[in-house]
Amino acid sequence: MTPRPSIEVAVIMRRERIDNRWQPWRWVLADVVPQEPAFGSEPRLLFKSDDEERWLHPGFKVELFRDDAEGYYLNVTTPAPCWFVLWRMEDEATVSDEPMPRPTMVSLSYHDAGRWLDAQETVEQVPAPADVVEWMRAFADEHYVIEPKRRKRPESFKPLQDRFGNPASVSTEKKFGGGGNE
Repeated sequence: MTPRPSIEVAVIMRRERIDNRWQPWRWVLADVVPQEPAFGSEPRLLFKSDDEERWLHPGFKVELFRDDAEGYYLNVTTPAPCWFVLWRMEDEATVSDEPMPRPTMVSLSYHDAGRWLDAQETVEQVPAPADVVEWMRAFADEHYVIEPKRRKRPESFKPLQDRFGNPASVSTEKKFGGGGNE
């Protein structure tokens, strides 16, 4: 069995100052970059100023799955193909003095992003570079098969069934109760 196509990436998260007395900082996804050996395996501070910090989170493998070819096709056919990153805030400060965001998954699939959003996760996106978009497009072109639309039979022609799947009938006769004209 041949291995799945994959690439290694790192995620850059940015902490930026905002003008809000209740929350002076916020975290946002800054970029997804190709993994390099010099990145190591632990998050590290790349840049710090009074108004901003950038943290590198290395070591994410992005694989392309044949059964998700439609999700990649949907991504490459949009005006702005992108990376999708699921991240969560850590409960405890492990690398810095304060809680930090921890990216947990990176994908190129619209379906993955939709499932994560349905699960109430924090998902952000950044543009994917042209070489990654072409790689994804080649995979989607090879594996995605558009299913032909089938004509839907009108509801009026479907046989009636009860909730157990047994044939049902509809009657206009009144079977029980009520003081009608007799």
